[in-house]
Amino acid sequence: MRSDRSPLSLRAAAIGGLLFLHLPILLIFLYAFTTEERSFQFPPPGLTTRWFATAWFDRPDIWPPLYLSLKVAAISTSIALVLGTLVAAAMTRTAFFGRDQISLLILLPIALPGVITGMALRSAFGIMDIPFSTWTIVLGHATFCIVIVFNNAVARMRRLSGGIMEASADLGANGFQTLRYILLPNLGSALLAGGMLAFALSFDEVIVTTFTAGQQSTLPIWMLNELVRPRQRPVTNVVAIVVFAATFFPILAAYYLTRGGSETAGMGK
Repeated sequence: MRSDRSPLSLRAAAIGGLLFLHLPILLIFLYAFTTEERSFQFPPPGLTTRWFATAWFDRPDIWPPLYLSLKVAAISTSIALVLGTLVAAAMTRTAFFGRDQISLLILLPIALPGVITGMALRSAFGIMDIPFSTWTIVLGHATFCIVIVFNNAVARMRRLSGGIMEASADLGANGFQTLRYILLPNLGSALLAGGMLAFALSFDEVIVTTFTAGQQSTLPIWMLNELVRPRQRPVTNVVAIVVFAATFFPILAAYYLTRGGSETAGMGK
């Protein structure tokens, strides 16, 4: 009789791979509660929650980077939702020469190493004499946020029957009504998931930000500087937990929004 259960060795390898990936994150959580301020002694000499209060009340240097990261992620995601959706519509609803090549160029920023994208953006800003500011960070983040939204929108549009818009036009709907009552309800969950993923990636981006931030500091850059010149290492771990939550929960929500993506859009959802 054929068994559907995986071999024990394969399951052990899968568990080992998951531990290798996630054990360092669990150690960050553990050392956010340690009583030791400077060293990473294992096991920790004691556990305390005082570092959460210290990060909240006694470290005002955390708040400006946090606000900047939230601002950049929100603006980058908004830009990506608009441009990514428009590009996806053009790629799926219009046939023209070079469409596949243009699609490749759109996907390239997410495929290239972040250091290459960062160097290219920094060189471009220097050539155009654009001073480094919040907007240079936003432009850098938008390059890969657009790709995330584009992928989600394209996947949904390819499953959306073109006849549904023709039927809307036959029934007398204008372009705005078709967009509002037909397209957006069918694309809503895909765009929301793409926006959540884009926000999460922008919030914890550090490589591209390093090249485009100038003298400004987002929360990931603040964390990197704190690791190099530590004052209170557990506080850095507390901030890392905040960053983890700000990225994990949007990604989890995006997963649940799109896990039924094999179904054709517009089936009463």
